[in-house]
Amino acid sequence: MAERTVSLVTGASQGIGRSIAIRLARDGGAVVLAARNRQKLEQVADEIRRTGGEATVVPTDVTSPEDVAAAVAVALDTHGRLDAAVANSGIGGPSGLLWELDPSDWRRTFEVNLHGVFLTARAAIPPMIDQGHGSVVVIGSITGKRPLYGRSPYGTSKAALVGLVRTLALEAGPHGIRVNLLSPGFVAGPRLDWVIAAQADSRGLGADQVRAEFEGESPLRRLTQPGDVADAVAHLISPEAEAITGADINVNSGVVMY
Repeated sequence: MAERTVSLVTGASQGIGRSIAIRLARDGGAVVLAARNRQKLEQVADEIRRTGGEATVVPTDVTSPEDVAAAVAVALDTHGRLDAAVANSGIGGPSGLLWELDPSDWRRTFEVNLHGVFLTARAAIPPMIDQGHGSVVVIGSITGKRPLYGRSPYGTSKAALVGLVRTLALEAGPHGIRVNLLSPGFVAGPRLDWVIAAQADSRGLGADQVRAEFEGESPLRRLTQPGDVADAVAHLISPEAEAITGADINVNSGVVMY
């Protein structure tokens, strides 16, 4: 019988991260759930356990090297290895014209969206090297590939992930470790509702009009669902994706095709 896959998922308390954690547990994997909010993490863990899955909760601030190292240590202490790390934690950052932004808001966006991914990979890869295998999946965004009005901190932080993933794939590949980026877009949920409201406010439009615009940009005329992203993560950490590394894979209903 094959050993169950052990995965660390950051930002697992809600949204895309929650869906990823539930999907990986449903596939028979053991999941270490990392995020700042313990209460929300416990709710996700309870949902996983009710269906027979295995989940461990580790309150984690991904901007803290100590917190991230502790989350990896829990995976190793509990299961003896770490097969996959999903760097999903991210924040929306401020909305507004670049020259009107507070520098502290700019820095905070990069601390979570870019530095947090660096710390996650930095902690997860050494034990994967010892094992001789592993998979790192980073959750980016279509906003790292195309502009979105008033969203320069978020877009820039997500664009930087492309270079990080490609370089890391080159460095980690000889050790049997694959590193890939997923670029979701217009994912239904509370964060998209916030983006739509901010866009509506900055452009003087109604929220329903902005939502219709977002849906209309997809050739499929649909928003992407969190489960769509979770399905792609499940594939990337599986043996079926052993030839995929350094890739930037779109999961955005065709809004961006490059």
